[in-house]
Amino acid sequence: KQQKLPNYSSPTPKTHPQTAARHSALKTSCTMKVLAALFLGAMSASAERVTMENDVLVSDTYRNWVSSEVAADTKATETMNVFFMMKHDADDIKTLEETLFAVSDPTNERYGQHLSLDELKKLTPISSDALDTVTSFLTDAGVKAFKPNHNEDIISATVTLEQAEYLFDTEIRSFEHTKAGANLYRASQAYSLPEEVADVVSFVGDLVRVPAIDKIRRVKGDSLRGNSNDDWPNSCTGLGAACKNGVNPAVLNQRYNITDAYNTVAEGNSFAVAEFQGQYYDDKDLTKFSEGCNVNVTVDHVVGKDEQEGGVEAMLDVEYIGALSPEIPLTFYYQAEYSLLNWATGLSNDESAPLVHSVSYGNDEAQQTGAEYIFSCSTQFMKLGTRGLSILFASGDQGVCGREGCGLIKHKFHPDFPAACPYITAVGGTDFLEKSVIGDEKAWTDGGGGFSDHFDIPDFQSDVVAKYKADPSANLPPQQMWNNTGRGYPDVAALGGEGNPYCVQVDGMTQGVAGTSASCPVTASIFAKLNGIRLAAGKPALGFLNPFIYQNPQAFNDVTDGKNSGGGVGGYGFQAIAGWDPATGLGTPNYGALAEAVQALP
Repeated sequence: KQQKLPNYSSPTPKTHPQTAARHSALKTSCTMKVLAALFLGAMSASAERVTMENDVLVSDTYRNWVSSEVAADTKATETMNVFFMMKHDADDIKTLEETLFAVSDPTNERYGQHLSLDELKKLTPISSDALDTVTSFLTDAGVKAFKPNHNEDIISATVTLEQAEYLFDTEIRSFEHTKAGANLYRASQAYSLPEEVADVVSFVGDLVRVPAIDKIRRVKGDSLRGNSNDDWPNSCTGLGAACKNGVNPAVLNQRYNITDAYNTVAEGNSFAVAEFQGQYYDDKDLTKFSEGCNVNVTVDHVVGKDEQEGGVEAMLDVEYIGALSPEIPLTFYYQAEYSLLNWATGLSNDESAPLVHSVSYGNDEAQQTGAEYIFSCSTQFMKLGTRGLSILFASGDQGVCGREGCGLIKHKFHPDFPAACPYITAVGGTDFLEKSVIGDEKAWTDGGGGFSDHFDIPDFQSDVVAKYKADPSANLPPQQMWNNTGRGYPDVAALGGEGNPYCVQVDGMTQGVAGTSASCPVTASIFAKLNGIRLAAGKPALGFLNPFIYQNPQAFNDVTDGKNSGGGVGGYGFQAIAGWDPATGLGTPNYGALAEAVQALP
C-alpha cells in the first residue's frame, strides 16, 4: 500500500435507543405520556449532528487573513460555493490505486489502457442512497443550485451565506488577505452535519480553508542586464538588454537538449496551465514576448474568466510552457479562488481535458489543511492519472520549512501539498552551478523538497529513497525534523533559482522572475512534447508520469550539488547527491534522452 488510506467506508447504520423503545411502546400500547416522551426523544435523535474535520484549526483569523462580520441582509443574498466530497468504499480506492499503477507502469501489460469517464465512474461507484441523502439535505434547506460531477463523488453547491450557516451550524464571516487584498467567505467556527449526511460525506470543501497566497519572486533588473558571459544564448534580443543574462527559451533549449530532431506535431496533443487569485494573461504581452523572443506563444482555449490583464505568475507560466512547445494547443484555466476541488471538479466533467497540466500553487501539508482534504484531493489526482492525464505541481519556494517556517523552539520541516502527494509529479528548482554558464546545475536553496507526513513511500521510488538515506554524503538532518517513512519529493527539477532569473514579459515590461513556478511549466512542456511522440506513433499518452520517470533515471541530468536549506534553521536541509535526492529528485530533463526512452515504450 502506498497510501495511508482514510476510512472511506460508510459506518454501519446506527439504531438509536429511542427508536427501539418507541417500537416497543407502540406494540404494548403504552400511555400517551410515555409516547410523547419517546417522540421527543426520537426528535432529539434525528437532530443529532456530527462535528466534521476535527483535525482542522478553524478560526476567525489566520496568518495574513483577517475577518469581519457580515450583515444579515447581505447573508441572505451573497453566495459561496462549497463541495460535498462523498465517501468512497476503501476497497474501491484500493482498486483505483491498483488500476492507476497498472495503466501507468511501462512494465505492466495494461500500460496505456487508460479509462474513460464512464469506466472510471463504474470503478468507484457512489450509491444512489448516498447521493439522495445529500441532495435531500440541500433541497430541504431551499438550495436550488447544486450538481454532482460525472463521477458522482463531488456535489458542488452554491448557497447563500444564510443557508450555509443553517446547513453547517456555523458562522460565516468575510475574510480579507492583508497583503494581496483577496476576499472570500468562510466559516469562522467548526462546522457539523446531520449524522445521516456525515455518514456519506468525508468533508465539505471550501467552507473552512483559506489559501496561502505567495508572492512570486521578482528579481532586480540588474540580474537580467548583467553580461558575465558572452556565450550566453539569448533568443529574446527583440526585448533589448533586459534578457541578456536571464533564462530565456534559447537557454532552456540548449541546457535541456530540446532540438528539432524529436519535434513531432501530433493531432490530439494538448497541455494546460491553471491560474488563481487574479492571475490573468494578456495577449498584448504574449505578442511582445513572441516577437521579442522569436517564438509563437498563443492561448488557444480559456476556461473561466478572461480579463486580459497580465499577472506575473500567469505570464511566466504561459510564456514558458508555450515557448518550448508552440506546436501544442494551450488551455488556460482560471479561478478567482485557489480551490483544488473546483479545479478537479471541472476536469472530472471533461472527457477531452488537456493531456498535461502544470500547476504552480500549493500549501503546506500542515497548513490548515486536514487529512480528509489531503486524501480526497489525492483520490481525484488518482482518477485524473487513470484517465491518462499528467499532473505536475511545483514543489514550493520555501525550502524544507514551508510557508509556516520550521518553528522557533521545536524545529520541524513542513512538506508541501500537493507536491508531496505520490499521485502527481513534483517539480523542484535548480540554479546553474556557475552563474551564467550553461552546464551543471545545483539545488536551489529555496526549492521545496523533503518527505510527506501523510503518505508512505510509494513502490516506484522505494529503492532510490533507501539508497539516498544510506549514502553518508547525504549528511541527513536530525531525524526528529522530518518523517523517515514518508513519500519523498520532488521527482524531477528544472531551472528556477535566482542566479539567472527567467526573462518574463508582463504589463508592458520585462521582469526577472524566479521560483519552482518557472520549473513546473518548463518540465510540463517537455513531457507534453514527449506525448507528441507517442500520439504520432498511434500510442496513448504517457499519463501518470512517475513510474516512467523512475524507470529512466539515465534520461535526466543528475544534480549533485546544493542543499534546499533556505528559510531553515541551523543550515539544515536536504543535500543533493548522486542519484535521487529530496532537493532535485532524479535531476533535470534531457529531452533527447527522454525521447529515446519514450520511443522504446510499448
